[in-house]
Amino acid sequence: MQLDRSDHECLARWAADCAEHVLSFFEQKFPEDLRPRHAIEAARAWQQGALLITDVHAAAIAAHAAASDATTHAAACAAARAAGHAAATAHVASHASQAATFAATAAAHGVADSSDAAEATARERDWQRQQLPEHLHALAFPPRNNR
Repeated sequence: MQLDRSDHECLARWAADCAEHVLSFFEQKFPEDLRPRHAIEAARAWQQGALLITDVHAAAIAAHAAASDATTHAAACAAARAAGHAAATAHVASHASQAATFAATAAAHGVADSSDAAEATARERDWQRQQLPEHLHALAFPPRNNR
């Protein structure tokens, strides 16, 4: 499927929404580290035409560095990865599905009882589907990511 600019921007906005939906998992553990939040803001700024792709790319890399710094906290790490992929969506639209997958992973790791992880993932995926126009679902939820 060939994306037009409008659909690409929609995916970037959606990826930012997915990442922001779980950002609290990162910010609760690392309240002083703004790299994932800045990546989400960069994705939105690109989508609105207010930021160059090179700046968004730098924000994506910074969010992934934050994730690497947070590996001892699985939910925080996954939330930061979601933010990094949200920003990377500006460059390559297929990163949107990765943002959603990492957001669902953050939700799963963020539950107190690991037996609730599957339910948390399903709730997050349902929320994600509701936020995105149906004609983009096949791009955002490829079969391998429907966990």
